[in-house]
Amino acid sequence: MGRVFISAGHGGYENGQIDPGITAGGTTEAQEMILLRDRVMSELQARKVTVLSVPDDLSQQQTIDWINSRARSDDVAVELHTNAALNPEAKGTTVYYITNNAERRQEAERLLRALLQRVPQLTNRGARPDAVTGTGSLLFCRAVTVPSLYVEVGFLTNPEDRYLIQNRRDEIATGLADGLLSWVNRSPEKPPDTIVYPQINIRVNGHEYGEPGIAVNGNSYIPIAIADSFGVDLTQASFVRRIYYRNIVYVKAVDLREFNIAVGWDNQSRAVTLRSVLPICKGQIDRIMGIGNTTDVQLLVFLKKDNPQAATQFPDIATLYREEASIEGVNYDIAFSQMCLETDYLRFGKGVSAAQNNFAGLGDAAGSAGGASFSSARIGVRAHVQHLKAYASTEPLVQEIVDPRFRFLTRGIAPLVGQLSGRWSSDITYGDRIMAILRQLYESAGLL
Repeated sequence: MGRVFISAGHGGYENGQIDPGITAGGTTEAQEMILLRDRVMSELQARKVTVLSVPDDLSQQQTIDWINSRARSDDVAVELHTNAALNPEAKGTTVYYITNNAERRQEAERLLRALLQRVPQLTNRGARPDAVTGTGSLLFCRAVTVPSLYVEVGFLTNPEDRYLIQNRRDEIATGLADGLLSWVNRSPEKPPDTIVYPQINIRVNGHEYGEPGIAVNGNSYIPIAIADSFGVDLTQASFVRRIYYRNIVYVKAVDLREFNIAVGWDNQSRAVTLRSVLPICKGQIDRIMGIGNTTDVQLLVFLKKDNPQAATQFPDIATLYREEASIEGVNYDIAFSQMCLETDYLRFGKGVSAAQNNFAGLGDAAGSAGGASFSSARIGVRAHVQHLKAYASTEPLVQEIVDPRFRFLTRGIAPLVGQLSGRWSSDITYGDRIMAILRQLYESAGLL
């Protein structure tokens, strides 16, 4: 039987100060998850499972380093978190796994089932790949060397979930222990003296690649030469996992998603598939000024996939973004992705209502608490596009100014999406969050 590494999310030092995680209802995410972690540990130890608890004062990267320096091949790791939303009605439990790993997906589903059997009052939000998260990946899923899962037990911002987390802690811990026990029992008890990884096939842009890849803990690894063939420079990409096996350097295929390479898996042929669409992937994907690549229908399908009711009030939103952005030379795919982030896929929040037609969290010149309001959806979209153009370009506007803060911006200071971080929003990952949505859009449309 393998061992279980268990980490309580947040609570450590990030940028020189304690990170409490989410704060809601007079408590913090770190406080609640430490208490839950301790209960899960007791449950597992009572069942004769060896548990290693990650120290609470470590940063995220230190947590991963701590696990990796101690892990053995048959160990597993889990990190406990809560979720949060502007809408206090949002609730439920999610288990995240590394994208394109069928084994890990099954383990996430098994852990989720075990938890919900013990606490059926929790809403099942499903086992989900980490690519659908706000930043497009989770470091705990990607960088931990042994199989790992990232659990969001519930929403700390939802009164019902918070009550369950605080008052049904024993049952939640028992459910998690049930799932973790099943997981480690399926691990090999002793690794072979000589590790032999099973071979997998590789398909690049629809063609069979002449060299096999390998499967490591259910993850696809490919020869690094394939990355070179895509023009991807991995020499400074420390986050990309590498394995030296039989005199060849292999890299984890899913990590190439960060370089705008679509990575999938074909179960029938046991092949990892990689695809790069050149019009999108020649380094222009994050440039705000440019043209979009999707159709109105593809934009609308993507929006409704996250929020089926999204187009009820704004049925022409996709067309408006394409038309208004094209007039000003702004990439409408980027503008649309930013709208999805700012409005939570047209659910709104942050003190902004749908009636304001404010799709980008724009403030007004007077600094009003509720932000800017616009007379129609088209004018609201136009203001968003103009605000993006103010940041990304020094070219004059084509249409009359409707953005109330256009004249206050330093023109052309942020031509790339990542440069909006700390400017449009105080969130230093703001640009990454937009890019994660953009990549999901292109994958949904079959363009990436």
